[in-house]
Amino acid sequence: MNHIELFAGCGGLSLGLESVGFKLVMANELSPMAAETFAYNFFNENLEKSNNKKTQVKWLSSKFKNEDIKSRLREDPRTFPELNEGQSDLDDYADLNEKLIVGNIVQLNQWLEKHPFQVNDLSMAYGQKGGLDLVSGGPPCQSFSMAGLRQFSNNRNTLPWEFAKFVQMTQPKIALLENVTGILRAFDVEGKKFYAWFEVAKAFAQINYIPLCLHINAKYAGVAQNRPRFVLVGIRHDVFDQVYSSFNEYEKELYSQAISFVDNLKKGLQVEYGTLSYFDVEYDEHLTLFKNTFLNPLIKYKESEFTVKDAIDDLRTKGLEKSKYIELINSTLMPHSKGDSVLRNHDLRNNGIHVQRRFRIYQILQLLDSSTKKEALDLLKGKIDKVSESTAKHLLNYDYLIEPNTYEKFESIDGLISYFNEHQTKKQTQKALIANQPAPAALSIPDDACHYHHDELRTLTVREMARIQSFPDHFVFRSKVTTGGQMRQFEVPQYTQVGNAVPPLLGQALGLVIKAILDKYQSSN
Repeated sequence: MNHIELFAGCGGLSLGLESVGFKLVMANELSPMAAETFAYNFFNENLEKSNNKKTQVKWLSSKFKNEDIKSRLREDPRTFPELNEGQSDLDDYADLNEKLIVGNIVQLNQWLEKHPFQVNDLSMAYGQKGGLDLVSGGPPCQSFSMAGLRQFSNNRNTLPWEFAKFVQMTQPKIALLENVTGILRAFDVEGKKFYAWFEVAKAFAQINYIPLCLHINAKYAGVAQNRPRFVLVGIRHDVFDQVYSSFNEYEKELYSQAISFVDNLKKGLQVEYGTLSYFDVEYDEHLTLFKNTFLNPLIKYKESEFTVKDAIDDLRTKGLEKSKYIELINSTLMPHSKGDSVLRNHDLRNNGIHVQRRFRIYQILQLLDSSTKKEALDLLKGKIDKVSESTAKHLLNYDYLIEPNTYEKFESIDGLISYFNEHQTKKQTQKALIANQPAPAALSIPDDACHYHHDELRTLTVREMARIQSFPDHFVFRSKVTTGGQMRQFEVPQYTQVGNAVPPLLGQALGLVIKAILDKYQSSN
């Protein structure tokens, strides 16, 4: 099996697909910083020290010559020159096989439209039997995210359609698009509802792919994170016609709406919202379909979720036994890696005493019931200046950090209120992790969460975040560790690479889903 990876990031989805037998034909990524990590892990290339004439990483358009790799690795992707106006590593005879193309998808599509021979090579997977199996990827999703600004007019909203354009050109048997769950929520546009997921499904149907739309959660695929996602699996119509007869009754039910949806679009008929549904893993009536179809790998761990403690507890103290979760990610993802024995990307971050005290408050907040927690949080944010007797009683039960490694309980609520007032914050999302639960979805910058353990009053390391996201220990993150201010608008440092990635275990489960469909296709030939 083979695939092309768009919006590749640092390689989370590719890593999962590779683990079940997919071979990379080509990858595309916008960010040079994420590309540096991808190249290091998949091509064994240290770009900072590479001979650029031999590298498998090619720039589509840059302000800098390929000899100036350090400048390229810090280049702002928003300033990439137009095609033919900058420095490009691709000429008319370029070989894209097993290459990572750094550049934006719009320009890549423009380049391919002018180079039909390369399009043909990609569609044939460079001579691999049966041609191209899969085009996969997760278009940037900040403008769809419920945690973001929800900007309907954001240019990034067009990227799923650019994904569809690439699919139309290369004609893989299957297309796999992953995105945030926020794509399922309607935008209000001039008084009308605009459902982005539905329009994306239409786009794939119009290029002759039968869309299956899913609302899933990475934690059910084994990831130690509560990470709901939208997934679209599109099967090319001729492939679908061949595999349909081998579907069981549940699999046929998955596609009952999609078949008429595509047929109506082919006839030029208007299709209204509601004529195609998505299947939600959280709905009991849909769960049967997940259990009894090729979607089953997506719910393998639904009854036995892994937790934050499973992911990172052994990193606290040398000699602590590794959990089954760590054995799973290290044995099934990069099992043959020959990396050294040093654990990379695990440099502890220094937090001042004031911040450490606030982290201790966050840890305590997570131990409270919801009404007590809300009142205590309102006190911390300065919304109230006193608390109820019940809340006071609960808060006085815990010890608080006073000086480094020195904890004390407060004897009076007045002293505790003063302590809270001294540590007020306007941070809205910061919280402590809960040891015996999967991590929350929002983990992409150091400030998002602090450690759960009483004696670990700090933010997580890159490795800890990577563990939670199911990256194996031999996967090394490159480039800057973090960034801030205006640089955050375009830089993709290590923390963000982890947070933006498709969790590899989810990629593995999706790979098994696609493999099951391809196996049916193979059997039908």
